Amino acid sequence: MKTSISYILLLALVCVVGCEDEMEEMNERPKKKEVVYQVFTRLFGNTNSTNKPWGTIEENGVGKFSDFSEEALRSIKNLGVTYIWYTGIPHHDVISDYSEFGISNDDPDIVKGRAGSPYAVKDYYNVNPDLADDPTNRLEEFKALIQRTHDSGLKLLIDIVPNHVARNYEGNTTPEGSEPFGASDDTSVVYARDNNFYYIPDEIFQTPEWKDGYLPLGGAQHPLSDGKFVENPAKWTGNGSRLPRPDQNDWYETIKVNYGVRPDGSFDFDILPEDFGSKSYTEHQQFWAAREVPDSWKKFKEIALYWLEMGVDGFRFDMAEMVPVEFWSYMNSHIKTENPDAFLLAEVYNPSLYRDFIFKGKMDYLYDKVEMYDSLKHVMQGHGWTDHLAVVKKGSQDIEHHLVHFLENHDEQRIASPEFAGDAKKGMPAMVVSATMTSAPLLIYFGQEVGEPGADNAGFGTPSRTSIFDYIGVPHLQRWVNEKKYDGGQSTEDEKQLRDFYRRLLNFTIASDALGANYEDIHFFNKENTDTYDHRLFSYVRWSEIERLIIISNFDDEQVHDLQLKIPKSILDQWNVTYGEYPLTDMLYGSEKTLMVNDSIGMVDLKLQPLESFILKMN
Repeated sequence: MKTSISYILLLALVCVVGCEDEMEEMNERPKKKEVVYQVFTRLFGNTNSTNKPWGTIEENGVGKFSDFSEEALRSIKNLGVTYIWYTGIPHHDVISDYSEFGISNDDPDIVKGRAGSPYAVKDYYNVNPDLADDPTNRLEEFKALIQRTHDSGLKLLIDIVPNHVARNYEGNTTPEGSEPFGASDDTSVVYARDNNFYYIPDEIFQTPEWKDGYLPLGGAQHPLSDGKFVENPAKWTGNGSRLPRPDQNDWYETIKVNYGVRPDGSFDFDILPEDFGSKSYTEHQQFWAAREVPDSWKKFKEIALYWLEMGVDGFRFDMAEMVPVEFWSYMNSHIKTENPDAFLLAEVYNPSLYRDFIFKGKMDYLYDKVEMYDSLKHVMQGHGWTDHLAVVKKGSQDIEHHLVHFLENHDEQRIASPEFAGDAKKGMPAMVVSATMTSAPLLIYFGQEVGEPGADNAGFGTPSRTSIFDYIGVPHLQRWVNEKKYDGGQSTEDEKQLRDFYRRLLNFTIASDALGANYEDIHFFNKENTDTYDHRLFSYVRWSEIERLIIISNFDDEQVHDLQLKIPKSILDQWNVTYGEYPLTDMLYGSEKTLMVNDSIGMVDLKLQPLESFILKMN
């Protein structure tokens, strides 16, 4: 693997010898930012407030496709959203009985929670029956949701989980002419290139040894909950465990997909040439057209094209870094050939891999978790300095457009949870930074905008994250849903004010021209030249030909900061701003300020309340 610096130099060298157009294509910045609203589909419209731990679907209720009505979608769009990521769409394991609809029951011994993990997919060519008013018609109901989403002016993403599938994968609705995963595998060997799974010959799968008081379904009686699941021979588990009896903390509900990576880690497929980081997706597709690839590659490509044809606008790829980058070159080049505007977002946590997945893997966007999210979280918790945010920004500036910012998603703790910040308002300055610091898209998680703390014990796992494994209601969101009026009719005043803040910020974000253009830090300049400026503040400027912004956030939840923010002459020169006074308007709440400019510096008198931010636009 190339280091980040050497890889950048390589790309630069390649461009010198004739690939300027390809690099320009990959790094072109959009004029406007995108905002992705991740919604856990089965929880969004659920108005049942019982919230019994390990509750059944009858006890705790479940949301449906039909809950995303025209009113619901309009309210999401009006929040300042451009994409909805519907999480949990492909048919995954569930404990509810749908046998009358021709769907086999799933074994609690290999299912996490009662509603099941959305990342243990059982059939990639159909959708979760829980989400349908009529499970027989579930795919048609999802198609209708696609149409409603598009009619509302939004685009949509769904998940593809390439690293693993459900332990009991069936693929019962796989189209004629294609085979489900594993259907033709040679199970007598550990590995074969065109096997879809890895096997443990002569070993029978055993369910984990349950520890620490855990029992499937919380110990509730169930006909299939007997500590047994028939799998002979045993397969490797999704996180790579090669034990016939995986640990309770392994991804025991899943099995790992084989991409032509031999058990010793070597590759059974062609490796991309080093210069392919600078090639277009068309050239990537042409490269693979002349080569034979492992069977799992073909199956996932067919799955992606199936959903694209149905009208899905892009994908979020789960645990993408656990799959070879060559597969992503193959997969994404086929997707982009079908739909050049497809939105491709990947879960990659290792910063040393970012550039390979972006340039060689042809990903549009990756999570900026390990660097920007973690840094913001430390600042919000009171033990990090804002100084580090500028360092992170500078270290990734060559790929910043590709790094999606977020403060919550289904894997992370809720801001309002005691384990994170304990107060949703502490996310406000971090949201301003996340939304305005780079040209990358912004991701928010449903309920974040009303301060949902994820405090309820749903069953599997622990609170602080809204459960993705069980039937549960989301109380703060339910008050906004207001018996499916989607108008905040039951929301508290604090919840309404927080959502209003998100609405103002996100709508400005998607409309701003400057956020897709120039950036310069003024944080360190003010730390050196302003007595009342410290590491709990953060400031920078953004500008384009038609818009100039001064942005400052106060991460302190107690102290008022009264200061004179300074703008260095180098920036004023680039803005063609000379001596005089220039009116400024805050794009969040409309207050008026003044930029005073003398021969060498600009100054803005500000008084920032705790957790307050200003996005000051020069009029």
